[in-house]
Amino acid sequence: MKPARILIIAGSDSGGGAGIQADIKTVTMLGGHAMTAITAITAQNTLGVQAVHPVPTEMVLAQIDSVVSDIGVDAVKIGMIGSAATAAAVAERLAMLEGVPIVFDPVMVSTSGSALADEGTIAAFERLMALATLVTPNIPELEALGGEEIAIRFATHVLAKGGHGAGPMLTDRLIGPRGVMKAWSNARIDTPHTHGTGCTLASAIAAGLGQGMDLVGAVERGRKYVREALSLAPGLGQGHGPMGVPLGFYEHA
Repeated sequence: MKPARILIIAGSDSGGGAGIQADIKTVTMLGGHAMTAITAITAQNTLGVQAVHPVPTEMVLAQIDSVVSDIGVDAVKIGMIGSAATAAAVAERLAMLEGVPIVFDPVMVSTSGSALADEGTIAAFERLMALATLVTPNIPELEALGGEEIAIRFATHVLAKGGHGAGPMLTDRLIGPRGVMKAWSNARIDTPHTHGTGCTLASAIAAGLGQGMDLVGAVERGRKYVREALSLAPGLGQGHGPMGVPLGFYEHA
């Protein structure tokens, strides 16, 4: 049986905790085949982002065209997009894929607080949201995008993540154009090593959709994967370190 083919459009994290590196690990651990279109190269570690070098838009598109034309795609995950021009061009390309689920993680700020999208890029996110099967913003990102109403406005689904909220419990809510579909509440895992949680969750959900799972099932499995990864964080670095890798998770999921 061939693995689900997951195209990841995102930036590279030199520290290996988030971005393309986290996406590849996640898709692989969940039994999928990860393919990439890198939108930016970052110099970053657990303390922050020291430098960002956007990949030219035409090169991002060339990567997408290369894998789509030969290998094919069962699902797409979008993370850090790099620039407004790239966001618009990627949206135009993805609109040509029929029936392929798209998970859009609207990355604006890194875990350490570094900005990863300017105002123009954030404004261009609208075209990607209109194509997405699911948008996965955290609390600040959801506010910047226009609130829960984006599910209605863009006829999409929104996983409103509660990790940035206060208190010992966190709640994630899956919202569709007709309102809340399901909510999950769990005790917060007390760890500073949360680098890459958003990337990992979005990639895990994309892998599930590419494998034929329904949206609720893909979200549930993705959340379980992230929570196990958080519990296995190896404690690397001096700041917000990477999560662990739940070996064998796919066989027991």
